[in-house]
This record gives sequence, structure tokens and C-alpha cells, in this order.
Amino acid sequence: MASRFSLSRSVHPILKRPTRFLTHSPHFAPTPPLKSRPCPLWSASFSFCLASSSSSSFSPTSLPVFSPSHSPMAAAVAAAGDVENPLLKNFEFPPFDSVEADHVRPGVRALLKQLEDDLDELERTVEPTWSKLVEPLEKIVDKLSVVWGMVNHLKAVKDTAELRAAIEEVQPEKVKFQLRLGQSKPIYNAFKAIQESPEWQHLSDARKRIVEGQIKEAVLGGVALDDEKREEFNKVEQELERLSQKFGENVLDATKKFERLVTDKKEIEGLPPTALGLAAQTAVSKGHPGATSEDGPWIITLDGPSFMSVMQHCRNRGLREEVYRAYITRASSGDLDNTPIIDQILKLRLEKARLLNYNNYAEVSMATKMATVEKAQELLEKLRSASWDAAVKDLEELKYFAKSQGAAEADDLRHWDISFWAERLREAKYDINEEELRPYFSLPKVMNGLFNLAKKLFDINIEAADGQAPVWNSDVRFYCIKDSSGSPTAYFYFDPYSRPSEKRGGAWMDEVVGRSRVLSRNGTSPRLPVAHMVCNQTPPVGDKPSLMTFREVETVFHEFGHALQHMLTKVDEGLVAGIRGIEWDAVELPSQFMENWCYHRETLMGIAKHYETGENLPEEVFLKLVAARTYRAGTLSLRQLKFATTDLELHLNYVPGGSASIYDVDQRVSKRTQIIPPLPEDRFLCGFSHIFAGGYAAGYYSYKWAEVLSADAFSAFEDAGLDDNKAVEETGHKFRETILALGGGKAPLEVFVEFRGREPSPEALLRHNGLLAATASA
Repeated sequence: MASRFSLSRSVHPILKRPTRFLTHSPHFAPTPPLKSRPCPLWSASFSFCLASSSSSSFSPTSLPVFSPSHSPMAAAVAAAGDVENPLLKNFEFPPFDSVEADHVRPGVRALLKQLEDDLDELERTVEPTWSKLVEPLEKIVDKLSVVWGMVNHLKAVKDTAELRAAIEEVQPEKVKFQLRLGQSKPIYNAFKAIQESPEWQHLSDARKRIVEGQIKEAVLGGVALDDEKREEFNKVEQELERLSQKFGENVLDATKKFERLVTDKKEIEGLPPTALGLAAQTAVSKGHPGATSEDGPWIITLDGPSFMSVMQHCRNRGLREEVYRAYITRASSGDLDNTPIIDQILKLRLEKARLLNYNNYAEVSMATKMATVEKAQELLEKLRSASWDAAVKDLEELKYFAKSQGAAEADDLRHWDISFWAERLREAKYDINEEELRPYFSLPKVMNGLFNLAKKLFDINIEAADGQAPVWNSDVRFYCIKDSSGSPTAYFYFDPYSRPSEKRGGAWMDEVVGRSRVLSRNGTSPRLPVAHMVCNQTPPVGDKPSLMTFREVETVFHEFGHALQHMLTKVDEGLVAGIRGIEWDAVELPSQFMENWCYHRETLMGIAKHYETGENLPEEVFLKLVAARTYRAGTLSLRQLKFATTDLELHLNYVPGGSASIYDVDQRVSKRTQIIPPLPEDRFLCGFSHIFAGGYAAGYYSYKWAEVLSADAFSAFEDAGLDDNKAVEETGHKFRETILALGGGKAPLEVFVEFRGREPSPEALLRHNGLLAATASA
């Protein structure tokens, strides 16, 4: 999603825009709904990298430009004695390759000084008109959003102790400015005046959404509090920002800390060649220069590709248990223990809610979403009851199969056994071996197929533009999206591979800059949007390209869906263009929608070609993939529902400092959402970055909520006829002109009805998951 990012609600919605991030792990991390792998916790990974020639047909007038060095910013920069600071220079695309930790303190401080002056001027001259209120406000918001977004992005993909320290030092100053901006009475009163003026009825939907959103965000940001309560509120916000940052750092450090050196190949029997290659490559990077895939030594880590390979394929049950226990207790002890941080975050969120006259933080969260607490709970319970019996049957089937294979543990399957035997059963039931499928899903071919699908559905061309923009790592690719006339409409970066020493886990999309009329470079055409997609899949090993699992293919499609909504927006009002201003529980719609195409014959057969021979994926294998789509659907659904329900419970009913601990809540929820209860020592909450270091607090249900929307949206293509190219293209055009084009400029329910012709129904989701009959009997 959105993601991408310190994501607790902040004073200004744009300055703390959500990163859209995804993580796959069918059994260990909060995995997304069956057909949409949201952003679970263990942070899996995915990637992409495509070899093609660079495009040269760029129109300079359409390039996005951020110009903090333009006057009067230049004066502030000169006064700071830092005229060479890349954060403050005029650039077409962010100078990701030249920003260092030493630039952060002086650069951010010079920027904040200028923005303080800009805000003083706005408050002095503000009038309830678009040109005197919204346009100067958007410029202030954008300057900080672009620079702070650049710094935080580098922390996510190129983390260093020096960069962390610099960000930590200036973050309170940044938050202080955000609070001042969000609590500006002159700005708030001017928005109220617009809403109450005779001109209100004549405003476009997008402009009304901006006004309404700014008023609501200002109230949630403390603008209406008296001085004493506002001071208390601001202290809470500062501390929440600090704690969220620390939580994420602890998860990353705990993940990096675990290393298991293996010298005897028998210990890792069953690991496929790709996993052995990665483990040897890791060993080389850790000081074992002679390590090879065949002879080792090998290093196992908790990073997604390594962790999941062990859980799914390693025959050594003891090693699986060791790695599993390390994973579920990440960041739960010693200097990296997130338990006290979670307690403090929950305490402060409740305090914040009460300052705003809400009963709990869940109500604060729902104030800016489509759902209410009651509607979210109703959906989760409906899906839980539809999934439970199917999940029970999943476990019974797994036990029976393990017993048939002579497994000593068959009658007592533990958590570290589930993924291993589930993969063996999948292989036996569908004759599908994910590792054997990897050669058919090489990254270049997958991306080429994805781009062809985008051309067919949305009439866009995607061309390599490497060299047109600085990048932060040599593996990062840069692309230009062009419309049917050949004119650029957007750009995006793609960072494909796992780099556990410096890059956080998971997969996410975020904006670099958004579409904007106000920030036009030439005064006529709007500034074009730029996005970045970040994944964490297995990198190329030796002379082989990155070979993907089918789940990783789904993940790339998912993140690209987020990026498309950001890049194909036709809204020119920057504060609601693209992914900005969309209610959180609707923002996963296009990402989860795109995953459905991985099961579309023409699409899948177009990307599934053997990387060496060019041979197509055999037809019978495609049919088995489709048949396996609902494999363990009940179990996967319950897994997501467990995370969503725990999240709501912690923000709705949990009493910080009371008799029950956060782990008591987790265990209680698990009794209704997990067939095998978690271990008593399970501390998955200490790695639940989505709700404690991201924007999903009291909002994790959004994955399921949006999955209803996305499944129903895809059913429009099914109704039109997936084999009818003309009908698919026409429906794709309609999807682009509504879901993708309107962004946050219109209420999501209205946008959906405009596309689908009616309100959404959960029937398509249950049908896709094979749970429709179960619901009828539940």
C-alpha cells in the first residue's frame, strides 16, 4: 500500500502518508487474504529487474521537479552554510545516490526554517480561497513530504547507524513543525469558511474532499484542544513518533542478529538449490569467501527468502524448530525487546483518543475510514465463521498425509511442521513443486508479462529509463510510463532484491512525488507522479537471473497495483491525487485486484517461460496452479483474521497496565482464530510492524475489507468474459477511468459504484476462496 514511512496518524495526512507494503508468508507472518498477500509481518520478499534498453524520448517539460534551492529557499540554505547539500538542491528526480547521513541534520533544519517562514506568511495572508489557502498549503506540505520521504526511504533500503542517528535527532523538530501546521487555527478557520460559503456547492468533488479531509484531520490533529490539552497532545505525538521508529529499528536489528552457520549438508537436507545458493552467498558476505552452494558453509537467517525455505523444505525438524522459535521471538528480549515499547504505544494511543474525546483508539482510526468498528467486526466474524470448518479440515488432511508418509510427528504436528508438510501435500495433491516452478518465473519475463497486461488493460506503455534518475543501489531499475500517444504520464523505481544487512523486510510501494497542478514545472501541464516499488526476493545467484516463486509473482503484481493507482491518477489537485486521500480500508483494492491476473491463462502463460529453454509452462501445470488456488484457504484466511482481530482488540478493549497483558490478548484471540494455539512463548506482537511501526493500527482489517472490493471488481471482468479480449479491454478502460483515475478525489464507495454499477458484495471473495458453501452453512 501504501504504505511505505513512520505511520502512526500524524498531524498532517500527507506528511505522514501511508506506505503500501506487503509481506507473504502463508503460515508464519500475517499473510494477506488468500488472493491478496497484504503486509503481514514476517516481511517476506519479492522483486524485479528487467533488462531492456533505455528510453530517450522524454519531454523535459513533464519531468517532476522539486526546487528547494529556488529563492527564498536558497537564502535559507546559504545561511545554513550548506549550499552543496543534495537535499536542498533543485532536482528533477531525488539525488538518492548522493545523500549521506551528514546531509540530514543541516538539510532538514534548513528546510524546516524556510517552511516555518512560509507558514508564517500563509497564516498572515490566508483567505478562504483556493489560491490563498490550498495552493500555498500544498507547496509547504510537498516540500517536507519530498525531502523527508527521501530520507526515510533511504533508511528503509540503505540503513546505517549514522543515518538512524541523524534522523532520530531531527525527527522531533520535524514533528514539531507538523504539529504546528496541523494545528494552525488560521488555516483551519479558512477551510471552515470555504465549507460554509455559498461557493461550496460549486466546488468539484476533489476540492470538496480536500476541504472535508483537512477539517477532519485538523480536528484529529488537536486543533480544537485548549492550550493545556494541546501541549499534552503534542507530547504524546512526539513520543509516539519516536517509539514507532524505535520499534521498527528493533525488528530490523533482531532479524539481522540471528545467523545459523551450517557446515554439514545433512543438517539442511531438503533445501532446494536456490536456497542453498542464497545461503552460500550469505556466507561469503559474512566472511567465508570459499563458500559454495554445493559444499558450503551455509548461513541461515531470518530474512524472508532464507526463513521460508527452511520452514517449507528443510527435513531437519530440529533446525526448523530452532529457526521458527527465533522468528516468533524476534525483538522480545534484551536491548531489542519491543514489549515495553508496545505497552507505551498502546497507553499513549489511548491517551490521545481520550484527549480527542473518543473512547478508544479504534474509534480514532475509524474516523477516517470507510468502515465503523461495528462493521469491521461484523465482516471479520462473518469471514471467521466461513473459514473455521475449512481450516479444521485442512489440519486433519495434513495430519493424515504426514502419517501416510511415516512421519513420527504426524499425531502431534507443531508450528514448525505445518509449512513443511503443507508443501509436501501440495506437491502430492497437485503435483506442484514451487521450487521446480522457479525456472519458469524469471524476473525479466515476469515483468515483461506484467507490462504487457498493463498495456492491454490500461492502454499504457512502460519503457526502461535507466540513467534518467539517480538510484540508491545498482540493482534498482527506473521506468517511464507513457500513454497511447507516447507522452510520459509517470515514472517509477523498482528495487527487487533482499539485502538483509541494510534493507528492511517485506514489499511496499510509496510515492516519491505526486501529480499536481500547483507544482507544475511549466505552468500548464501538471507535475507527473513518481513512485517506488520495493521488494525482497532472492537475488540472482551466479549466472542465473532471479527465479521467482509463484507467491513472489503475486507480490510483484500486488505492489504494481498500488503503483498504478498512484501513477494513473487524473486528479490534478495534489492533496487528493493518486493514493493520497483514499480511505485506508479501500487503498488495497487495486493491489489485490492485480493479483487475480496471476490465475488468468493468457497472462500467466505469457510470463511462465523457462529461463534457459524458453519452453512454455505446461498446460497441465497451469491447470494445477488454478486448482491449487484455494489450497488451505480456510487456514490462510484465519491467519489474516487473527492478526486483524488482535489489532482491533488491542486498540478497542485492551487496558494498558491492567491485569491482562498484550500476550494474554493474543492468546485469547488465537483460541477463536487458530486451530493450533500459539506457543506460550510466542511473541509475534514484538514484530508486528504493521500496527506498531506502520499505519495499520486498528486498521489491519483493511486487507479483508479491501479484498471484498477487489474480488468484486475482478468479477466484473469475469462477467464480461475473460476470454473476450475486447470485453476485457473495455472493462479495463472503465477500471482505469474510475478506480485508478479518481484516486482520493471521490469517496471510494462512490468510485466503486461508478465502476461496478452497484455496491460491493462479499460473494466474489468467498467464491474465489472456495468458501461460499461454508458460509451458507455457517
